[in-house]
Amino acid sequence: MSSPVTRLVVYRPKPGQQSQLEAILKRHGPVLRATGLLAPEAVHLYRAQDLRREGPPAEPYFVELFHWRDAEAAEVAHQVPEVMAVWETIGPHVQEMILTTLVAVA
Repeated sequence: MSSPVTRLVVYRPKPGQQSQLEAILKRHGPVLRATGLLAPEAVHLYRAQDLRREGPPAEPYFVELFHWRDAEAAEVAHQVPEVMAVWETIGPHVQEMILTTLVAVA
């Protein structure tokens, strides 16, 4: 088994979809945890605001930080109906979703 993989996901909601997206994302971590695909570290969900944006304030967006159990877990998740049931409901509420893998440099 490989080492845990740290994932950071940014979810930018479509206009007027913030509360619906937040409700879905609050279920996301517990569903991933129930599958056994996560490392023991906690799932963190944050509401974020871009402080340097020019012009009118943008709607808040969400940032989620979690750790897959190993490099294969993300692919396995695509085969788990409970995970797919959550993932499929996210799309209609986001205008942008950025998936990143974080690797420590120090």
